[in-house]
Amino acid sequence: MTTFTRILTHTTSPLLRKAALTTAGLAFTTGAIAGPLTLTTEAHATPTHTATQTDRNNNDRGHTNKELKLDYQPQPNFYYCGPAATRNALSADGHGISMDDLATEMGTTENGTNSAEDTTRALNKALGTDKYHTTALPNPTITPEQTTQLQHDIKTTIDDNRALVANIAGTTTDTNNTTHTYQGGHYIAIHGYRDNAQQIKIADSANPNVASYWITTTNLANWMATRGYSH
Repeated sequence: MTTFTRILTHTTSPLLRKAALTTAGLAFTTGAIAGPLTLTTEAHATPTHTATQTDRNNNDRGHTNKELKLDYQPQPNFYYCGPAATRNALSADGHGISMDDLATEMGTTENGTNSAEDTTRALNKALGTDKYHTTALPNPTITPEQTTQLQHDIKTTIDDNRALVANIAGTTTDTNNTTHTYQGGHYIAIHGYRDNAQQIKIADSANPNVASYWITTTNLANWMATRGYSH
């Protein structure tokens, strides 16, 4: 349930170039690879960098801005974006599970991680609950209803003090007009929102120099077309 992929160069960093392969499968799992599939980050073979992202939580629910605190770590190789995104998401809830353990749970190989179903399973196992669910976005075109649902899911999940994991592919632009490209596919953690979840905070494991950025919910939804997300 994977897609043959190749890491492309991320426009914000001139470093790595490795190829990740994965087999084609269901529309929503297609290309759910696990490499920094595009960010030109030096594959981070040795993740010596660990940064803690700012926590801007409001203390109550129903607010229009909220950001969960993450213990960010970059992925250590070109195919660990699935375990890395899941690990970073879990750190928002105080869980310190290793990427290797998560990779084992998700069946991650050099071919990547198959789909958001795998990240959902790993998230629930780590928490010992069934709070996380998978939403598939199987078509290449995102509807307004799907974008509205994504906005709701992000706000609801983060208000529950849980981060999300998204499986994305292709190119998008963040709120600073910086382009991010993952033609083969990639996984990212979502841990904040502002403007009532019209803009979303991303933690990206592929490059510690571009570890986080904001993106509109519409752009994020389109970035996930044919993939899916855990929430």
